[in-house]
Amino acid sequence: MSKNTFENNLEELDKIIKKLESGELNLDESIKEYEVAMKLIKEASKVLNEAEGKILKVIEANGEIDIEEI
Repeated sequence: MSKNTFENNLEELDKIIKKLESGELNLDESIKEYEVAMKLIKEASKVLNEAEGKILKVIEANGEIDIEEI
């Protein structure tokens, strides 16, 4: 299995959303898909937070702006 990337996670989320919106899944299938989606969202959020931290460090290093992370 290939490593999940941010872009792959977004594509997978899009597929899950379409499945859920189709109304073709039963309740158990919908719950399983929802659980997968939540894991993908958590992973994507982690990647975005890490990227934000890197960007803030670059900005700080270049002296362009003084931003404090919360």
